[in-house]
Amino acid sequence: MSRLALVSVWDKTGIIELAAKLVQDFDFELISSGGTAKILTEAGLPVIKVSDYTNSPEILGGRVKTLHPRIHGGILARRDLAEDLADLENYQIRPFDLIVVNLYPFAETIAQPGVTLAEAVEQIDIGGVALLRAAAKNFAYTTVLAQTSSYTEYLAELAQKQGNPSLIFRQSMAVAAFAHTQAYDQAIANYLANYNSGPDLPRDFSLRGQQIQGLRYGENPHQQASWYQSGTQPTGWSAAQQIQGKELSYNNLVDLEAARAIIAEFPPEVAPAVAILKHTNPCGVALGDTVHQAYTKAREADSVSAFGGIVAVNRPIDLETAQALTETFLECVVAPGCETAAQELLATKSNLRVLLLPTLAQGPAYSIKAIAGGFLVQTTDSVVDDPQTWQIVSQKHPDTEQVDELSFAWKVAKHVKSNSIVISKDNVTLGIGAGQMNRVGSVKIALEAAQTRATGAVLASDGFFPFDDSVRTAAAAGISAIIQPGGSIRDGDSIKAANELGLIMILTGMRHFLH
Repeated sequence: MSRLALVSVWDKTGIIELAAKLVQDFDFELISSGGTAKILTEAGLPVIKVSDYTNSPEILGGRVKTLHPRIHGGILARRDLAEDLADLENYQIRPFDLIVVNLYPFAETIAQPGVTLAEAVEQIDIGGVALLRAAAKNFAYTTVLAQTSSYTEYLAELAQKQGNPSLIFRQSMAVAAFAHTQAYDQAIANYLANYNSGPDLPRDFSLRGQQIQGLRYGENPHQQASWYQSGTQPTGWSAAQQIQGKELSYNNLVDLEAARAIIAEFPPEVAPAVAILKHTNPCGVALGDTVHQAYTKAREADSVSAFGGIVAVNRPIDLETAQALTETFLECVVAPGCETAAQELLATKSNLRVLLLPTLAQGPAYSIKAIAGGFLVQTTDSVVDDPQTWQIVSQKHPDTEQVDELSFAWKVAKHVKSNSIVISKDNVTLGIGAGQMNRVGSVKIALEAAQTRATGAVLASDGFFPFDDSVRTAAAAGISAIIQPGGSIRDGDSIKAANELGLIMILTGMRHFLH
């Protein structure tokens, strides 16, 4: 007697090819439901509809299809147990050798803007989860495929083992199925918990990921590391296309995320923007009339630090930019796209990692940090600052061009390790002071990097000035305007110094520490 497979998938990728191989090469009969049965029938494959097999119609608008004893009895039967075999015979139930199921796209649905609670609820899969868990529980006899990426592996296993997958293989597929349903349930629980929680974080916060790949090592060679994907479908970096270069390392991914976060501050429809980073800190950020001009300005802002850096571009890479990129040793480049000629040129730098990520502006909702005995969770610092809410506290007021420049520097400062100071002019960073234990030190580092270029430039500080000394140091170097959050009990001293020295000073009322 031929073997029996239940095939019921939302994601139809590769399902026709898999089903054809099962029928033609391995003597499987197919039982299927809904859209899966339709697509297989249209492909000319013999299919038994679930409703015909169970003699029970689909009801409740498709909410109940596979929840039936003939289905779950065939999945869960223990074939070395006489009582189970007797039940199969008495109720005319055939055992299943294979279950191929993937689930309604819940995570993808709730990621869409404007999705209602009712729409989200309808994407909570019930029958599919029950099928996966049943088959995974009975892996001693049944193989379960929960992901399209497993199809090729399964067919290879069948070919190698004369149509009988090994117990080790079946167990590994069961593990993958349980992990899949766990991630699916977690996404639902998180969504429902957050739906009515308002601004508060949920009382229960689950963290789980599926391994994408093991990494050679972590921050240092003696540290183990691995890359995990959150959710059931690739998003963010796991969905990025790496078109060339060596495998990504732990440090590459950390730096790439920092680069993505900063370039997301600059919408591509406004102006071309390029950010160059080292060790998660920007060393050069610039806007330009073209991508090439923006890159050249960002690189020359600190050409020494740009060596071995990470480059993020908010528009597709053109040939002229690609040529400039090949002139400096770089670790990684990420952009929303890359022209064919540019891609061919970049390929001459075979070790350069080039990634395409169209969703550069989409980042995580939460920032998570491990501590002894647990972890900390915060919402990401994704607030878009509105210059209309800023307070001009100096006697001298900025013009429109100066406001734009201060906004540019302020956006960059948000992504520099605290204490952070950013000096910019003409929408190009000239000096960046990062991660110092006191703000005075960061100011000095930024000014030293800017050197004589600081004349007429602006300065952004991620935190307030506790004293007026940094204001006076900035004025002496030629800085024309300062933007800072304010909030110090000595704000008056800094404002007084700004007025005395003819500086513009703006208080944003919001700080952007990055620890």
